[in-house]
Amino acid sequence: MILKLNKNLPYQVLFALCVMVTYLNIYELTFVVWSFTAAVSVKRIYSLRIINYLLFFIAILLIAFISALYREHSTYNYLRDVSYLLKPVLGLLVGYQLCRNYNIKPLHTIVYTGLVIALIHLVIIVYSIIVYRILNIHQLRHYGGYFSDFEIYSLLVLIFSERFRLGFTKKYKMLLLSILIVSSVLYVSRTNFLQLIILFMAMQGYFTINRRSLTIMGSLVLFIILLYSVLFSMKFSRNGSGMEAFLFKVKNAPIEAFKTKVDKDDWQDFNDNYRSYETMITRRQVGATPLGPWFGKGLGSTIDLGKQVWSNDGEFIRYIPTLHNGYSTVYLKSGIAGVLLYMWFLFYLCKKQKTNNEFVKELNLFLLGTGVFLFLSSWVLLGLYLKIENKSILIGFILCFREMVVKRDNIIANTNNEQP
Repeated sequence: MILKLNKNLPYQVLFALCVMVTYLNIYELTFVVWSFTAAVSVKRIYSLRIINYLLFFIAILLIAFISALYREHSTYNYLRDVSYLLKPVLGLLVGYQLCRNYNIKPLHTIVYTGLVIALIHLVIIVYSIIVYRILNIHQLRHYGGYFSDFEIYSLLVLIFSERFRLGFTKKYKMLLLSILIVSSVLYVSRTNFLQLIILFMAMQGYFTINRRSLTIMGSLVLFIILLYSVLFSMKFSRNGSGMEAFLFKVKNAPIEAFKTKVDKDDWQDFNDNYRSYETMITRRQVGATPLGPWFGKGLGSTIDLGKQVWSNDGEFIRYIPTLHNGYSTVYLKSGIAGVLLYMWFLFYLCKKQKTNNEFVKELNLFLLGTGVFLFLSSWVLLGLYLKIENKSILIGFILCFREMVVKRDNIIANTNNEQP
C-alpha cells in the first residue's frame, strides 16, 4: 500500500511552523525560519496589490536607511534594526506565498494551527499548576504567555464557520470552540479581549456607516463610559491575583499610553504609565535635531530612558531600540514620514475590495477588523514590528486567498460569457 501525501501538506506545516515559532520569543530563530520559508515558497506571479502592501514597509526601511547615513550607530544595532524593519515584509511574503491553491484550505489551516497552539498552552498551564503549584495569575502568564492574537483569529473563524463555509458539524465546532475559548481566557489579556470585540464587530458590519451601526457604536461608547465611571470609583491592587489584577489593568488602560507627565523616580507612576514615558522621551530625543521629527534617527538608533529598567527579556537596559508604541518606534526610525506610511498601509488594508461575491465580502470584513485592531493596538504594542507578532503572515495568507476567489469568479464569468 502506497501512502500518498497531500502536496499542500508541506505548505500547511510551514504555515503552522512560521506562526508557532513566534511564541518562542526568539527573534533570531523567527527571522531564520521566515526567511527560509520565503525562499522555498517563492511564487512565479505576484499581484500588484501585494506589491503595494510590501512597498509601504520597504519605503519605511529605506527612509530609516537614509536617515542613518548622517548618524553614527553601532553595527550590531544597525543590523538588528534591518531585521526588525524587514519583519512585516517577510511576514506578508510568507503568508502570501504559502497560500498556494484552494486545496490548501486556508481557513481550516488557520483554525487547526490555532487549535494546536491552544492545546500546547493548556498543557503548559496544567503542568505549571500541578508541578509548580502556581495559582497566581501573574506567574501563570509568565509561564503560559501574556497574549495570543492568533488563537483569537482561529476563534473568530470558528464563530463564523458557517459564513466561512468550513463545513464543521455542530458538535465538532463546539468542541473546538471550548478548547480555544478556555485557552484564550487563561491569557487574561486586555489586548485579546479588545481584539475579539473589534473583529466580531467588523464581521457583523458595525464599521460600515449606517443607522444600525451608529446606534450600536453609540450604545457601546455609552457602555464604556459607564463602565469606566464605575471602575474609577473602585480601588484595585496592581499586585492582586486573578480578576482584581485584570480589572486594575483595564482601569489603567485609557491613560497608560497617553499620559503627558510621568515621574520616573516614582516607581508606581513609572511602572503604570511606562508606555507614556517611552513616547514622551522619544518625541523629545528625536525632535532634538531639525530633520529628526520628519525622518527619524535611522537604523541603529536607540532611546535613552535615563535609568535602567528590567526588560521582558530579563535584562537591565537603559538604551532601547524599540518601544511598546508601534507608531513611536516607526517615528524613531523614520520620523513622521514613516508613521504616515504605516497609517496609509492600515487604511489600505481596511479598504474593501469591490465585489458581488458574498464570500469575498466576508474576507473583506476580516481584513477590515484586522486593520482597525492594528490601528488601536499599535498605540500599546509594536504592531507588525513586534518580535512575537504573526499577523503579517495571516494578512498575506488571506490576501492571497481573496485573490484566488476573485480570480475563480472571473474565470467562471468569462467562461459563461463565451458560451453561445
